[in-house]
Amino acid sequence: MRHGGRILTDQLQAQGVGRVFSVPGESFLAVLDGLCDSGIENVVCRHEGGAAMMAEASGKMTGRPGVVFVTRGPGATNASAGVHVAMQDATPMILFVGQIARQNRDRQSFQEIDYRAFFGPLAKWAAEIDQTDRIPEYVNRAFHVATSGRPGPVVLALPEDMLSASADVPVLAPTAAPKTSVSPEAAERTHDMLDRAERPLVIAGGGGWSAEACADLARFAAAQGLPVATSFRRQDLMDNRLPNYVGDLGVAMNPALAGHLRDADCLLVLGARLGDITTGGHRLIDPAAPGKTIAHVHPDPDLPGSIYRTDMALTAKPAEALARLVERPGQRGRTDWTRTMRDSYQAWSRPRQTPGAVRLEQVVRHLSDTLPEDAIVTSGAGNYGAFVHRYFTYKAPGTQLSPISGSMGYGFPAAIAASLQHPNRTVVCFTGDGDFQMSLNEISTATQFGAAPIAVVANNGRYGTIRMHQERSYPGRVSGTDLTSPDYAALARAYGGHGEVVETTEDFAAAFARARDAATIAVIELRLDPGMLSTSASLGGIEPR
Repeated sequence: MRHGGRILTDQLQAQGVGRVFSVPGESFLAVLDGLCDSGIENVVCRHEGGAAMMAEASGKMTGRPGVVFVTRGPGATNASAGVHVAMQDATPMILFVGQIARQNRDRQSFQEIDYRAFFGPLAKWAAEIDQTDRIPEYVNRAFHVATSGRPGPVVLALPEDMLSASADVPVLAPTAAPKTSVSPEAAERTHDMLDRAERPLVIAGGGGWSAEACADLARFAAAQGLPVATSFRRQDLMDNRLPNYVGDLGVAMNPALAGHLRDADCLLVLGARLGDITTGGHRLIDPAAPGKTIAHVHPDPDLPGSIYRTDMALTAKPAEALARLVERPGQRGRTDWTRTMRDSYQAWSRPRQTPGAVRLEQVVRHLSDTLPEDAIVTSGAGNYGAFVHRYFTYKAPGTQLSPISGSMGYGFPAAIAASLQHPNRTVVCFTGDGDFQMSLNEISTATQFGAAPIAVVANNGRYGTIRMHQERSYPGRVSGTDLTSPDYAALARAYGGHGEVVETTEDFAAAFARARDAATIAVIELRLDPGMLSTSASLGGIEPR
């Protein structure tokens, strides 16, 4: 006989879980007891939102569900931001939520929430475990649902009396992963579509990519002379230095690339969604009349054709399709079309000068040129991110951790998770003053567990993205976008880390070297010109709509 908390942790061990993230609560004391001598590391965070985002980042890095435990009520609602990231980013993740005792349901009990109703629209599956002896069944299903098809988050509520009760039930082995494949005939049809096209474009994105799949993508593009664009915040799927890489279809995308997407006569979409970000708000491709042939490879059979009619839909992971597509030798080149797109990408990547003594474009370019090729770069949301998208050259898979959901406060918790997962790799978090203040309390978590990311804080004293839109729509009427910041360097030192302030571009390289050598959590504050808003806009230089 084991109590429910121990049954749950034993089941996590069977699934190969070695680390969970949590903020403790009295609603799941039995789980904390089960974790006590389980060998599973429990990374205790300072806010449930940070814990959930660390778990989401873990899922992105490993391809296995990141696991997070939070308490009922406000603990669960705080964690919902991370669930939203996992759903939009197609990341496997499992959120376990402590729940009130079963006999007190529907009495508006302390911190009571109907988690099926609350998380139903946010997660792939939300359920509550009512019987202690069914814990293995529910956990096994949760891992299966989180990783099958289009991956995503699962939420399981755990009534506290169910967890403290005992049962005699065996540990279940994990469910076998479903296998899909691409037939030789389907691969040949895909090649035929590309061969007939004059202006084809490959769009790579989504989750579940391995290093081998990324290598196959590069080989396939080179052999067939195809240009490859990545979807928003998936730039690390292809070495950006390769001649077939032509940029990313993200927020503030290269206008030339947007034009090329509009002009393309054939799209091969590998794992990405043709959503509003990828298609420029559906203006670059009209859902009513796409004007191009579309082949869409995706593990979710319901996604291709859901917005744009497709000429061929393959239910498979990108890796499975590419393994088949690379089997055919190169048959034709499209050197002019691909070279034109590559040239426009390289022109877009040349830094454009912004105002001020610290130029963010030069900081990003310096790190792009000097960081190890396997360095992990994280970010959250804000106009500072456009500098990273535009000027950082990604060289290896698994080096970009950013939410396509556009969630602020993500980059720093993700950097902590990355540093714990890969302690021997350099981890750099790009963040803004508004973005960083949403999760900087997790500096304490980093210090406690030995994580050593370097946070580069772009401080321009405002919510820059919103101010940019504000100036365009309501010029001169400033409301709600100015910010006051702490002394970030002093704050880092107060937590036991390393802190620096950089006030000129020339001082950054030495400051970063000292932060790296500190081998602890480090924060470098960049004092930017308050007028700098984006890679191409500054106050006084924005045209109203």
